[in-house]
Amino acid sequence: MTAEKLIQNNNAAQDSAAGRRVLETEIAGLKALSEALDGEFSQAVEAIDQMKNAGGNGRLIIAGIGKSGHVARKLAATFASTGTPSYFVHPGEASHGDLGMVTENDIVLMLSNSGENAELSDLIHYTRRFGITLIAMTSNAGSTLAGHADIVLLLPKAPEACPNGLAPTTSTTMMMALGDAIAVTLLERMGLTEEQFKVFHPGGKLGQRLQKVADIMHKFEDLPLVAQNAKMSEAIIMLSEKNLGAVLIIDDSKGLCGIITDGDLKRHMSGDLMEKPVTDIMSTGPRSISQDALAVEAMNIMTKTPGRYITSLIVTDQNGKLAGMIRLQDCLQAGIA
Repeated sequence: MTAEKLIQNNNAAQDSAAGRRVLETEIAGLKALSEALDGEFSQAVEAIDQMKNAGGNGRLIIAGIGKSGHVARKLAATFASTGTPSYFVHPGEASHGDLGMVTENDIVLMLSNSGENAELSDLIHYTRRFGITLIAMTSNAGSTLAGHADIVLLLPKAPEACPNGLAPTTSTTMMMALGDAIAVTLLERMGLTEEQFKVFHPGGKLGQRLQKVADIMHKFEDLPLVAQNAKMSEAIIMLSEKNLGAVLIIDDSKGLCGIITDGDLKRHMSGDLMEKPVTDIMSTGPRSISQDALAVEAMNIMTKTPGRYITSLIVTDQNGKLAGMIRLQDCLQAGIA
């Protein structure tokens, strides 16, 4: 092995060792945090939950400086996306007018490892003046922040992963995790379902996958329908006009009798096809799905049915009656994959 290769291997080993050391240090911090959870955590959850249910349009205001500020921004987004109205306020900007964004109905969650950042003072004073609940997240129980807070979420004294013990690493990881723990605990109290979660993520991938069949289906009034006593000439005209790749055959009460697809036309192509009754060509018992089902379920049926290639499904209402049709193309266009 060449000297250059030996150096590369040695560097790789040292890098991996450093990476593992950082991860193990932060994991140890998280374990200590988990073991240290006490009644203050439950008090914080209860206070935020009561604020949400008080009917006073209260919000969770999250503030922090430096690396703690970056964590605070992320946590504000997490709380908002899980059903707790929340936003980030920069303590420095708060001193220059943004304090007006904080109301007496709100709760302030302030993040500071040391609890002694001078920039926090105006916001701390504001909460004390107007009786706004202040929750502190800090590792310094004797700090100014902890001393003025109504509830103190004390981070355990854990070494930073930085070899000099200076760069916020373990401390910010613990802050992030503790904030997530509060947000998810509140979510569990709400009993928020995946479908309700979509309300807060309408444009994201999760929101797309949680669209219901009813959201993207072709509704009854837009369907290509022909009567069961019609000739194939009428069905082909309807197939061309609606351009949905299928025609639905219905009886006098608008109940579904069968379906004729583009594939059926190819399989039954003959000189007298136009004169044949639609009942000779249609397939009975087509696959169906409820309009209340998730569109991803429709996608799975169409793409994962063994031995069958399905491009459309009949959609039924709560009473099992014809309500619409959903196609594979509709699911793909909606970003469901």
